[in-house]
Amino acid sequence: MSLNQSAIKPYRGIIFDMDGTLTRTNQLVFDTFNHVTDKYLNRTYSPEEITAMFGPPEDIAIQKLVDKFDFENAMRDFYNYYREHHNTKAELHDGIREVLLTLNAADISLGLFTGKGRVSTEITLEKFGLNDYFAAVVSGNDVKRHKPAGEGIQRALHEMNIAAEDALMIGDSVADVNASREAGVDIAIVLWDSFGYNRVIKHETQYRFFTIEEFRQWIYKLIKITINESET
Repeated sequence: MSLNQSAIKPYRGIIFDMDGTLTRTNQLVFDTFNHVTDKYLNRTYSPEEITAMFGPPEDIAIQKLVDKFDFENAMRDFYNYYREHHNTKAELHDGIREVLLTLNAADISLGLFTGKGRVSTEITLEKFGLNDYFAAVVSGNDVKRHKPAGEGIQRALHEMNIAAEDALMIGDSVADVNASREAGVDIAIVLWDSFGYNRVIKHETQYRFFTIEEFRQWIYKLIKITINESET
């Protein structure tokens, strides 16, 4: 159930996280990471160990692990594996495309802020046909201060020409909560594919959604309020 439903604001812009929010790509990320570390380090990491390295994008995490002379080859292998296995190990969550289309049709500006690197972000956007939905796309390679810092949200707001008080962040992690607070935007936590479910659910947020259908119904209410606000 979402929180504070009676207090929905007429948001002019919404910024989405990617992994675990729009897309079911966590397992692909874990498998790709371990494909590289198994080849270059002869070891693999648990999902918990991998997520602990992130905040910075995957290239920075890999660079800290492999020999500097192997780094370029390691990243080539990373992106090749990520691209080649995308169709079988990743999917767009059911109902998400409808949500994005509905928001676009209502002239609510959309942004994307992900901790993923620019290359893997572009691969996923292309594979799922999402490039045209977003007015701003900010990856982990586009900021100096990574999640949980709010720099990426602030950059997206600037590119969208939206004030922080008129924006909402949609994410699935504690990092998304903290980034939103630093950037001064409201946060909606979604829990349908959250790897950090047990941690993030403990945080107070403006909204909380357990299913995409619940989120979709809330979007319809948001759009109605936004339209009514613009007509007054």
